[in-house]
Amino acid sequence: MTVAAATAKGAPGLETVGMTMRFGAFTALEDVSIAVAPGTVHALLGENGAGKSTLVKCVMGVQKASDGQIMVAGREVDVPSPRAAHAMGLGMVYQHFTLAPSLTAAENLVLSRDDAPAVIDWAKERAGLEAFMGGMPFRVALETPVGRLAAGERQRLEILKQLYLGRRFLILDEPTSVLTPEEADEALGFIRALARSGDITVLMITHKFREVDAFCDEVSILRRGRHVGGGRAATLSHGAMAEMMIGAPPPERPKRAPKNPGPAALSVRGLCARDRSGLKTIEIEDFEVRAGEIVGVAGVSGNGQMELVEALAGQRPIQAGTVAVMGAPFHATRAEAQAHGVRWLPEEPLRNACAPGMSVAENVAFRSFDANGFWVSAAALRKVAAPLASAFNVKCASIDAPISTLSGGNVQRAALARELSGDVRLLICANPCFGLDFGAAGEIRARLMAARDAGAAVLLISEDLDEVMDLSDRVVVMSEGRIAYQAAAAEADRAEIGRRMAGRR
Repeated sequence: MTVAAATAKGAPGLETVGMTMRFGAFTALEDVSIAVAPGTVHALLGENGAGKSTLVKCVMGVQKASDGQIMVAGREVDVPSPRAAHAMGLGMVYQHFTLAPSLTAAENLVLSRDDAPAVIDWAKERAGLEAFMGGMPFRVALETPVGRLAAGERQRLEILKQLYLGRRFLILDEPTSVLTPEEADEALGFIRALARSGDITVLMITHKFREVDAFCDEVSILRRGRHVGGGRAATLSHGAMAEMMIGAPPPERPKRAPKNPGPAALSVRGLCARDRSGLKTIEIEDFEVRAGEIVGVAGVSGNGQMELVEALAGQRPIQAGTVAVMGAPFHATRAEAQAHGVRWLPEEPLRNACAPGMSVAENVAFRSFDANGFWVSAAALRKVAAPLASAFNVKCASIDAPISTLSGGNVQRAALARELSGDVRLLICANPCFGLDFGAAGEIRARLMAARDAGAAVLLISEDLDEVMDLSDRVVVMSEGRIAYQAAAAEADRAEIGRRMAGRR
């Protein structure tokens, strides 16, 4: 199908025809043809490594495709650079903000123009910005420094920036990853309204099926560099999309069986610690996780969740307060962790919980490497690690290979194999599925639920609210370093969680 020419308001369609990208012997994209109709929101789905980023980089001129064509508004074009893409009205809103936080919204907009004058007449520019904003369905505070804007306001400003610069085909890369649910719905509602009015066309990379259902018109799915399917978003089930993404029926969502929690495994009282800036503190007055339950901590990134994990793990000094495990004072020493069955799965385990240059066997056997005395036998490590790696489906060329050669999902499986071996009574995990593909994430979540069902207390810190709601028995929201909300998962109100994540009561 050939995409029609631009609509009257200037929103172009875009098409890739036979797009292929090779890096030496590796083919990242192979004969990918997708068509994005003018004035629509088109979802691009696929697991990590499926080729989504490579495709949009070719469209934006960041990379030159080995073969294939790009059609914009029905005409074949050459896109040798991002500047050329911008000249054709193509723009990209990245997953992380690109605005200068110390500058005002007005300054960010004006200074982003290629034709910004050396000496700026701010009265004239502000008049132009006011006229521009008058045609938009919402406003931003033009004179406010971007660093003082809420995450949702910054994301909307990123989109407004592309429109101000004349871009009418927008690529959005995980645009809601740093937003609360309320902010995400508002931003995507704004995008959909602009598309339906014919002002823009949107290609959106996302992994959230809820967003596809609510805001997208069409779907294209990549797997291992190939276009494997798609269609109207309204007619595709979550199961069908997931199966196209992974090439097999999707893993079943873990079922949270009713369970009466036991005594408190983790108790935190009056904990106070500096945050990463050193300028503010996190303060946790009264918090506990009981045996046989998962407590999910939700919150927008940067609200103290990671500092809490580091304080519990002994990686961040505690200025005041107490931490107790199984009723006993806990200072996160190795001896205490072993005695009380405390385990950790930190974010990005290859960086934070593994020795990258050491073998898979050595990393998996770390917890018990010295159980038989001072002398460590490589054969003994393999004997411990091999069955664990097999049980947790760790895929590797050899158990003696460096763990850094494994995929992200397999590093996560290896770390879990180590942390869930033996008598586990408390598991603390942070963003356990961040960056993992669909299949690996489902497997990790099933392991967490199995640990809970076996009687372990699980503290789950995650920036994925859907993950928190799916897995947790109790939901906690952190905002500005404090616990702002707690509720049983069955009674938790998603809108209220979103307001608390945004710092509102």
